[in-house]
Amino acid sequence: MASLHKRPVEPAEYDLMDAAEQGMWWYRALHAHAIGQIRHLRVGGAGLLDAGCGTGGFLARLRAARPELAATGLEYFPAAAARARAKAGMPVAIGSVNAMPFADARFGAVVSLDVLCHAAVEPEAALAEMARVLMPGGVLVLNLPAFDWLRSAHDLRVQNSRRFTAGTAQRMLAAAGFTVIRTGYWNALLLPLMVAQRKLLARAPHHGSDVAPFPPWLDHSLHAVTVLERRLMGLGLPFPAGGSVLATATRS
Repeated sequence: MASLHKRPVEPAEYDLMDAAEQGMWWYRALHAHAIGQIRHLRVGGAGLLDAGCGTGGFLARLRAARPELAATGLEYFPAAAARARAKAGMPVAIGSVNAMPFADARFGAVVSLDVLCHAAVEPEAALAEMARVLMPGGVLVLNLPAFDWLRSAHDLRVQNSRRFTAGTAQRMLAAAGFTVIRTGYWNALLLPLMVAQRKLLARAPHHGSDVAPFPPWLDHSLHAVTVLERRLMGLGLPFPAGGSVLATATRS
């Protein structure tokens, strides 16, 4: 997503995302976490908004997992929005999360994955808009990149200007008027590898994107670790740190 004058992601990054998000371990894990947060959600005709849907990978996976759930995407970059429509077969509006083109209380749920981190997004304005378009009792699901000290060349490529902690996410959501707030870390078991990759192997500012094809054996192994981690989280095991913050909250 972006403001009316800036893109949050280089066009080449959209190309990488479009090619990778249906198969790469990271996207599969991210989408599984988000879908897990709404697995019992019933919103009727109100539907769900994917705020900052990019090229539509989450919408496509949501359609496969919850075909009965009406969903809409919102994306600022028109070329990405067109790809999302084609990939997911769902409506995608063009607009900014800072000023959404939807009526008040339009949706029963809003999912926004790695959007509030972008330079052109104003977190306070975007959260106010998410609260506005949610019906009372509606659910917000956020994924956010964790820890400023994990900033890397990839953040520069996708124009991420901020990273978060579970605590800052909690306070941010409370300040926006949300209740029943839950925050936690994931991608915790792989955090040492993430630190090594970002701070040792790929620390130069000109280094390429983290979104890239992996050898099948490595992709399978990394995904298996995220599946194990998700099962541990399902058993109630909290992780003190991770590569991402997952947050859910309710619109009062």
